[in-house]
Amino acid sequence: MIERRVRTSGEVVWRVRWRDHVGRNRSREVGSKRAAQAFDDEMRRRRRTGELALFDAGRETLDEYVTGTWVRSYAAHLAPRTRQVYTSTYDRHIAPRLGGTPLREIDAETVGAFQSDLIASGVGPHAIRKAMTLLGALLQRAAEGRRIPYNPQRVVRKARLPLSPEVRPLAPVRVEAMRRAAANLRDATIVSVLAYSGLRPGELRELLWRRVRERTLLVDAAKTGRRRTVRLLVPLAADLALWRAAAGDTGDDLPVFPDERGGVWTANGFEKWRQRRFNALLQSAGVAAGRPYDLRHSFASLLLHEGRDVIYVARQLGHGADLTLRTYGHVIEELEDSPQLPAEEAIEQARRTHVNPPGTHRSMVESP
Repeated sequence: MIERRVRTSGEVVWRVRWRDHVGRNRSREVGSKRAAQAFDDEMRRRRRTGELALFDAGRETLDEYVTGTWVRSYAAHLAPRTRQVYTSTYDRHIAPRLGGTPLREIDAETVGAFQSDLIASGVGPHAIRKAMTLLGALLQRAAEGRRIPYNPQRVVRKARLPLSPEVRPLAPVRVEAMRRAAANLRDATIVSVLAYSGLRPGELRELLWRRVRERTLLVDAAKTGRRRTVRLLVPLAADLALWRAAAGDTGDDLPVFPDERGGVWTANGFEKWRQRRFNALLQSAGVAAGRPYDLRHSFASLLLHEGRDVIYVARQLGHGADLTLRTYGHVIEELEDSPQLPAEEAIEQARRTHVNPPGTHRSMVESP
């Protein structure tokens, strides 16, 4: 609809009214009736062809898009830990710098300036990479939703990451020293599962007894959203059987390592265990520092030492072969001329150096 208006200054303008693609009343003032008619015709054409939404595309700010569209449509499909990391990254780095910027104004130069500001502010390189990756994911969804014509983050060269330190897998003798130092059978078995099956800490926390098969562990990986089967090494199977017998009430639908209430061990509870017990076990084994996650490297090394190829190792760990090769390439080279040694035999050799089982000097079953 077109209407004539006279401003207080006496200037005559023409206002075009229309309803946008979601039913909101919109208007625009132009200086002549001819221009108003042309604009009104264009709005009617866009409505007929289904292009009306494109007229307002990208006017919303990044914050409005994230909270109004992205969170409802896409965030629900993310793993809880991933959502937590994304929320922290967005709130800390992206929102303060770009949250109030309309989507259509975020171009390659804006993204480049955003990255430069993070660098100048002293943000760590890995945090910068996470922020750039998340921003790219947000803008890609906006482009797919036709709010912006393309994803400008894709054409911006990302700042280089520093070289990652070479992984140094703990040999079975070190792992067994940690198990030997464990105050109870639960802690010793946790170390066994991490080092001899390669489970991520989150996968270990959520492992149920019905997922422990005769020869395999069935793992639901929240990180990748996929299920995988992990080979159950004979020594680890024996450790789990001993722990199940000592733990008492272990129904098939119960967690292998429950919290103090018998439920799934929370991430916060596991972190407390890491601080209170795991670090002490590392020191007992003569290891300066490390994370429970690092014991995945021990499992990978065992598989490589017995001659398994990269594809097999990647499948067992639950990630891509390219990542496996990048992470363990130096391990593969070091083992190239070494005699192959079955993983189970390597563990048994390390265990033969100890007479008493781990945790026998303290309570066999202890809460986390």
